[in-house]
Amino acid sequence: MLNKYFPHASRLIYGCMGLGGKWDQNPVTQAEIKQAQAIIEKALGLGINVFDHADIYTFNKAETAFGKVLADAPSLRDKMIIQSKCAIRFEDEKGPKRYDFSADWIQQSVEGSLSRLNIECLDILLLHRPDPLMELEEVADVLMSLIQAGKIKHVGVSNMHSQQIQFLQSALNTPIVANQLEMSLGFRDWVEDGITTGSVYNRDSGYAPGTLEYCMQHGVQLQAWGSLAQGKYTGAATEDEAANATAALVSKLAADYGVSKEAIVLGWLTRHPAGIQPVIGTTNVKRIEACAQVKDLILERGHWYALLETARGQELP
Repeated sequence: MLNKYFPHASRLIYGCMGLGGKWDQNPVTQAEIKQAQAIIEKALGLGINVFDHADIYTFNKAETAFGKVLADAPSLRDKMIIQSKCAIRFEDEKGPKRYDFSADWIQQSVEGSLSRLNIECLDILLLHRPDPLMELEEVADVLMSLIQAGKIKHVGVSNMHSQQIQFLQSALNTPIVANQLEMSLGFRDWVEDGITTGSVYNRDSGYAPGTLEYCMQHGVQLQAWGSLAQGKYTGAATEDEAANATAALVSKLAADYGVSKEAIVLGWLTRHPAGIQPVIGTTNVKRIEACAQVKDLILERGHWYALLETARGQELP
């Protein structure tokens, strides 16, 4: 898993999508830089040392705010594992929202991220979403060139299934080290894939079969975006009966284990033997503290299955 390449990587990843203010074209403000600084310091203080970016987050402003903090305190860089993602392009004069694995765009994106982040090298570059127009050798060449130039250390992907990863890996002379997918107690298709094989229930799964096992077998670290399920089990209002029942169970288990509700929800992911790293994106420092309580939590098997069954709204097949 990721520890093979980064032995000191934290169990949690801090997702920087909320940094830099609103999704608009206004410049980053001092208040937004100060917020980023407080969040970085809080995360590092709690032992969270992996920071997840994407060139598109708040229209580049997340990386800019983060980079301003590093410019003022460059010694923080040595305490961090920094990854960023590229390939999503928003609508412009050349076309609608699209994905772009062209060599020029990947090169340009990496250069932009490095400049905004005020760093010389990304620890991991993730390709954000699969591009149907990908030219395999072109992508491989630019990625290897970026590694040789010292601009990225490792390659990862996001939202890819096992066959896509295997196809890309076939042209690379470096391992794909991470795959970031939506995974949570609220989005359980990665679990349903395995337990409903041969069942009509499997037809509704939005998860490509075998992806979990491929990543585990080949040392591709699974990173979970959306890991807190938009807070619907930890206080967000919902009219969904199963979600409310699950929230009640989460509250009970939090009291029983002496941890936060967020830790229980995240602990359901980290209990899985795949060694999943949840990505948390809250900008509330108190909630970051609550999430960090997952660090030493190991849910009992019965409690893990109880959460699964309650979230499903029905018993297992």
